[in-house]
Amino acid sequence: MSVRVESMSKRFGARKEVVGVNGVSFTAPAHKITSLLGPSGSGKSTLLRLVAGLEVPDGGKVEIHGQDVTMTPVRERRVGFVFQNYALFRHMSVFDNVAFGLSVRRAPKSEIDGRVSQLLGLVQLTGYERRLPDQLSGGQRQRIALARALATEPRVLLLDEPFGALDARVRVELREWLRSLHEQTHVTTLLVTHDQEEALELSEHVVLLADGHIEQAGTPSELYENPGSAFVASFLGGAKVITGSVNQGRASFGPIGLSQSVDLADGARVEAFVRPQDVRLEKLGAALDGAALDEAVNSPATREAWVERLVKVGSYVKLSVVLPGGDRLSVQMPRHEVEERGIAQGDRVLLDVRHVKVSPAIDYVI
Repeated sequence: MSVRVESMSKRFGARKEVVGVNGVSFTAPAHKITSLLGPSGSGKSTLLRLVAGLEVPDGGKVEIHGQDVTMTPVRERRVGFVFQNYALFRHMSVFDNVAFGLSVRRAPKSEIDGRVSQLLGLVQLTGYERRLPDQLSGGQRQRIALARALATEPRVLLLDEPFGALDARVRVELREWLRSLHEQTHVTTLLVTHDQEEALELSEHVVLLADGHIEQAGTPSELYENPGSAFVASFLGGAKVITGSVNQGRASFGPIGLSQSVDLADGARVEAFVRPQDVRLEKLGAALDGAALDEAVNSPATREAWVERLVKVGSYVKLSVVLPGGDRLSVQMPRHEVEERGIAQGDRVLLDVRHVKVSPAIDYVI
């Protein structure tokens, strides 16, 4: 059951001055998880509500398995919807929450009993039938919300930031659980998230949105390895975009001492997408501070930088280094490598930049 969105547009406000989504087109593959990824205000949730039928589009259409459902009522679209805040009925037991959609459709009691029992086993909550939502943890409530959405055997499952209200540890656990659940159900799923790690880990297909339009769509590896714009590179992996130029078939980026062979004309502008994990540092000398640091930062030297800030985060270290000319670059290294090299805040270091994506420069509007 693939989902196809074509030229979808939605505006809000008395004069339609606020853009929700603008001319969005994509196809979510059947039986796969597609993530609608992007920052707040990019149009992710609006797009999901348009697919669900909870919003009426200003233009465009939605197809589910080749059927145009743009003007089809919500109940007839056969979609399951899971919200960030669970939206469970607090006065109903777990059993009655899961059974709600089947009860509305007046399914036989034997069918309801069997389906609810099957789903509670699937979401690993057998034995919780008589509990109320307030007697469950956040992770358990979200699993019940998923069971309720699956009860009516939807053609498409729509998840709107389903883990957003949970703490970090539970989010990771539920991501793994959702992936396992999907491998058992194979229901076509659209997942709204602003968490790039969540999208890359769970999805076979990613649609990255910004300001109501699609920046890039494809597999997680396609977006990560071949970002189509500075926005995609910075959002997926926190890449810094550094501009260089081509001379005699080589792209040179002075501030980071990088030079790569390219098939571009001399004088062409190029960009290097440098992620924090792409850089390794080697200590060059004693720490600098005050006037000495200011003088060094403004020197014309290449590949050299100065550690402005160093923060240890578990097994890795985040560093902010100042490049010649005063620009800053984020670096992330394993903690043991930083300690072996004896790198400290204020140190002068040599940059070793590797595995960097280089492409012709484009004037982006971000």
